[in-house]
Amino acid sequence: MNRASKKRSSISSARPDWFSEKTPTIMSNPAVVARNLTKRFGDFTAVDHINFEVQTGEIFGFLGPNGSGKTTTIRMLLGLIRPTEGEARVLGIDIRQEPQAIAPRIGYMSQKFSLYPDLTVDENLTFYGRAYGLRGQQLQSRKNAVLETIGLERHRQRITATLAGGWQQRLALGAAILHQPELLFLDEPTAGVDPVSRRNFWRLLYELAAKHTTIFVTTHYMDEAEQCHRLAFIHHGKLIAIGPPGQIKRERMQGQVVEILCDRPEIGIQALRNAQIPEVALYGKRIHAAGPDLEKRMEEIQTILQEAGAHPRRLRIIPPSLEDVFIANVKNHTQP
Repeated sequence: MNRASKKRSSISSARPDWFSEKTPTIMSNPAVVARNLTKRFGDFTAVDHINFEVQTGEIFGFLGPNGSGKTTTIRMLLGLIRPTEGEARVLGIDIRQEPQAIAPRIGYMSQKFSLYPDLTVDENLTFYGRAYGLRGQQLQSRKNAVLETIGLERHRQRITATLAGGWQQRLALGAAILHQPELLFLDEPTAGVDPVSRRNFWRLLYELAAKHTTIFVTTHYMDEAEQCHRLAFIHHGKLIAIGPPGQIKRERMQGQVVEILCDRPEIGIQALRNAQIPEVALYGKRIHAAGPDLEKRMEEIQTILQEAGAHPRRLRIIPPSLEDVFIANVKNHTQP
């Protein structure tokens, strides 16, 4: 299984000062509504009867490993591919009946950035602005505002290919918001970007959400999922959990998590797996063992590690991380 846990944290798991877990002000109607949304390619079911809503002004995270159905879901919501079954409305627009009406009101940013490397920053924004129907003073005004928002005012004449990855990421976001979309789709937008740039990028997302832009973001980074107002776990095309991160951690984690610090973690992991501990994974230099009633098995776990030669130094029960919860839920829903 390609676990999201393989993508390790690069944003602090502690909530930054700009994070707000308060539910955003819900306007009139949800920005996105999906009912039994399904997509099959021949005998393969990429998205399997999923149901969710995205409220106006919230950052909604769509979390899952590669191949889980995230991008296929976005392509259906964008009106690019037709669902096999089910229905969805984006900003009140039926994706089956009026897919062409969606594009002018939404922004889209993929992990490939979709920029023209040989153009300058300003020329890229001009191209995308005209594609969205902006002209003359309106286009110039929007470019100036976007460049200030993304912090690229002094680099507007730079060739895009010469920008660092984090700055290209900001430019791609700027191109996506140039026409002031009501809803922004971001498909793994921080893949391959350095940690500082990722953190700054999420600051920009919160600024946009504060101005009532709805943001639908797919990711396989657990630390980013923690920053969403609400999120959904998808695995093998099925939704396996949905809600605010805190609620998911409280309600979807069965049992406890033991954090283990030992001198030889590679030996410790194998020993715990041989002892049928339900879930064992390496987090940096520490082992996380998860399962029911582990608080009653602390001495047993200590003994297992000692006898295996892992040399345990500390064991303690800790609150589950979102990654712990995701792994546990994926395991419960793994197909034969």
